[in-house]
Amino acid sequence: MNRFASRTIVVTGASRGLGRAMAVAFAGEGGYVYVGFGTREDEAAQTLASLRQAGGDGALLGFDVRQAASVAAAFARVRQERGRLDVLVNNAGVARDGLFALMPAEDFYEVVATNLTGSYHCAAAAVRLMLASKRGAIVNIASAAGLRASVGQANYAASKGGLLAFTRSLAAELGPRGVRVNAVVPGLIAAGMSTRLDHRIVAQRKAAIPLGRLGSAEEVARAVLFLASDESSYIVGQCLAVDGGLTL
Repeated sequence: MNRFASRTIVVTGASRGLGRAMAVAFAGEGGYVYVGFGTREDEAAQTLASLRQAGGDGALLGFDVRQAASVAAAFARVRQERGRLDVLVNNAGVARDGLFALMPAEDFYEVVATNLTGSYHCAAAAVRLMLASKRGAIVNIASAAGLRASVGQANYAASKGGLLAFTRSLAAELGPRGVRVNAVVPGLIAAGMSTRLDHRIVAQRKAAIPLGRLGSAEEVARAVLFLASDESSYIVGQCLAVDGGLTL
């Protein structure tokens, strides 16, 4: 398939893990992909090399999703270089796990500022470009933690739950203007943040997954591409769980 030929895509948090898998998948279907990153430029360059090997093209796009001015400058560059934006994937995120009673306020603020406010900053900048062409797709990367209790992740769960609510409301507002907004909700994936969990926690959570295994980054990427493509042209405001049944 070549669903994204001539289209411009921004994937935030694309230096590794899920973001890298998404960027490479878009490039493999003809997309021009901006590899969004915060501080890991070397790893972002590896993503860029991988997406070019997949047959696509793109560029590095360094900016801080937490800072509105930084985001605005990055998307202004996209407009200058490409003249349009077809897809935004809000994937940048951090986790600062800990029991709430012992959690420093800074850990709560940082997670919400990155995962939720950062998605707002990027969506606000992207929408200005998309509304000009009266079409576009935004896919927010949430988490199963936003759908069910996750002990030790009050900050992360709050940010991802907020992102799900943001997705639905933004979809209702922007749908009539040609911009579709949806979310993908990964469960326990053998990539990204899950790789840094204690193996005992992973084993415990894996036992609760009906399919009996962790998901792959590529499985998440396929769901993202579907929601970003014309194949999902009548789908808006949905939160698609890619979790092996964890949230059933």
